[in-house]
Amino acid sequence: MTLRLTFVQHDRAAGVLLATASGDALGVPYEFSSPPGPGELAVMKGGGLGPFAPGEWSDDTSMAMAIARVAAAGADLTSADALDAIAEGFLEWLADDPRDIGIQTSHVLRSTHRRLAPGDSVAEVMSTEAAAYAADHRHSAGNGALMRTAPVALAHLDDRDHLARAARLVARLTHADPLAGDSCVLWCEAIRVAVLEDRIDVPAGLDLLPDSRRAQWATWLDEALTGDLARFTPNGFTVTALQAALAAITATPVPAVLPARHLEDALHAAVRIGDDTDTVAAIAGGLLGARWGASAVPWTSRRAVHGWPGCDGRDLVALATLTVRGGEPDGSGWPLADDVDYGWVAPFAAVPHPHDPGVLLGNAGTRGHGADAVVSLCRVGRDQACLDGAEVVVESRLLDTEDDAADPNVLLELLDAARAVQGLRAEGRTVFLHCVAAEQRTPSVAVAYSLLLGHPLEDARAAVRRALPGARGRGRVWDAAGDLGEVVPDQSSAP
Repeated sequence: MTLRLTFVQHDRAAGVLLATASGDALGVPYEFSSPPGPGELAVMKGGGLGPFAPGEWSDDTSMAMAIARVAAAGADLTSADALDAIAEGFLEWLADDPRDIGIQTSHVLRSTHRRLAPGDSVAEVMSTEAAAYAADHRHSAGNGALMRTAPVALAHLDDRDHLARAARLVARLTHADPLAGDSCVLWCEAIRVAVLEDRIDVPAGLDLLPDSRRAQWATWLDEALTGDLARFTPNGFTVTALQAALAAITATPVPAVLPARHLEDALHAAVRIGDDTDTVAAIAGGLLGARWGASAVPWTSRRAVHGWPGCDGRDLVALATLTVRGGEPDGSGWPLADDVDYGWVAPFAAVPHPHDPGVLLGNAGTRGHGADAVVSLCRVGRDQACLDGAEVVVESRLLDTEDDAADPNVLLELLDAARAVQGLRAEGRTVFLHCVAAEQRTPSVAVAYSLLLGHPLEDARAAVRRALPGARGRGRVWDAAGDLGEVVPDQSSAP
């Protein structure tokens, strides 16, 4: 059964993969090296063990992608066919000569490749090789299964027991130690709870573990809640990796203003723990994204993340969305449609922003604007006509609704979209800003951008309404743009 999710639940589901990749790419430069110091921010500068390009994800997200591609087809991840497809994806990734791969994972995948014969079940051979490795190595409960488990949760949000079985089966493909499976069960259930119930509760999955190990795991989870992040390094052990990720999340305060900024703050905290930085931050990212949503991932990260198999942040959102929809797009064809149909919109020519002529304002029907960067505030396809061949497209999730619960991140989304415009302009780009009809979201973000430029609120509102006479000039999103002056006191200097 596929659950019918709300807009905010869809946002949180999309955040699972997007924040996993963001944490991964953020941690890449510091893997087994010196992490950022106290209060210092990590930077997606690439390098690391690869070396990787800036924003490129590592094996953590690449292996998650092999799972996500199967889940996005609506597959039951406990089925033999799905497990074979996932295992085949792992071998496909191996064949592409990955820049970074764990010792245990490498051994299991390469042994599987050597042993495979025509007609064999890839998953059965791989699981057998994983079990053989565990039998020969005392310390086989590495973090390599936990790091990639996030998409499993999205495939079975409707059934926690089925999800627990899927998590353990997918883990066993390369990591046969029961502790590795336990960690994946706990983290997947925590992600399920966060997506559906808007809360972080890792102990919620303790009842899904065998009685013989439940008390020990409860102790380990309690240790992670002490706030002492330094004790969770090294973290190649799946238990310590989970503890490190959980500690980074729970020890990081949730801001009183713009609470969804917790996602970004906690990812930096995860990297600062050190050692296997990309993996700990990727693990943390899956749960943080489930709690705060894709809309809490900064535009710079959404734009930068990319990796095997030739995918980017927009692909991550699409895979997550298709997974929770049972493999089916929505009524408009999104996220599979190349051009989402907004034919009911009356198009008009782009108009310059009143305080920056390098920013053009329009709607989904606007054509021929000539901008080389686009900030889209509605769902668009890869070849949406209004993108007009732009080199850079930043998709911002912002819902035109009067329901506070439907889009709780509205202030952060407005600020992030305005900063995307500001950042792209700082690169010397001409920016086209649009939503569907340019009645609410486009004018509201245009006002927010004026505030970032230092213009008083009422002057900004009046100027934007003159530029866009069809602007509604009222409503929750419009009002929220006015609230930014109090939320971010020194907006003109904000990054």
